[in-house]
Amino acid sequence: MKYNRQLDEGVFLKRYKRFFADIEWKGQKLTAHVPNTGSLKSVNNPGALCLFSHSDNPERKLKQTLEMIKAPTGAWVGVNTATPNTVVRETLMNVVGKTGGKLPKSWQHWAEFDEVKPEFKISAETRLDFALSKKNSDKKYFIEVKNVTLAEGETAMFPDAETTRGQKHLQEMMNLMKEGHAAEILFTIQRADCTAFAPADSIDPEYGKLLKEAAKKGLKISPFIVDLSPMEAVLSDRLLPFKF
Repeated sequence: MKYNRQLDEGVFLKRYKRFFADIEWKGQKLTAHVPNTGSLKSVNNPGALCLFSHSDNPERKLKQTLEMIKAPTGAWVGVNTATPNTVVRETLMNVVGKTGGKLPKSWQHWAEFDEVKPEFKISAETRLDFALSKKNSDKKYFIEVKNVTLAEGETAMFPDAETTRGQKHLQEMMNLMKEGHAAEILFTIQRADCTAFAPADSIDPEYGKLLKEAAKKGLKISPFIVDLSPMEAVLSDRLLPFKF
């Protein structure tokens, strides 16, 4: 995912009312949109460097969007929750059906499918991020994408706040697997300073319990690193080991 223009660097001053952040840039204070409902625990650090984008949309009240904050380790941490779905969609569109070419091992299982549909509706109330399908088969391969910003030491963790929505997604994917479908959860880790992944049981023990249960029932767990720069965000083929 390439940004429309290179991201600008400023100083993160504070986050408030969940969706607002003050940024210092070129001697002025800007108020930027924060596209993240989580706590931003471990990166909500006033005084840290940040990267933000600009919008030319005349209908937008806030012209800037907070995209990344620099962690104490020196790594950029992506805080825009729309980024993971975009980079995963771009990857899937380039991989699904491409069985003839050379693909990274961690992506090869997607290539055997023929079609990808984003925002697939599984009930009146719920959509999962992607559904892959094969010709002449009514069974699907469901993918749910989760944004990861939290880290404790070198371990990336999810979630950074209690997530009843995430719990519901795990329960629904278990139901789909019971019906004969397959499912995968992609934990897209928007930071490069981690060497492992684990559920944040101290924050949401129920989510960790359901994730472990779903894994035993066949849910594929894929903690992918997202490569970040001021120019683009790209899903890498690097999977972190995970532990319960």
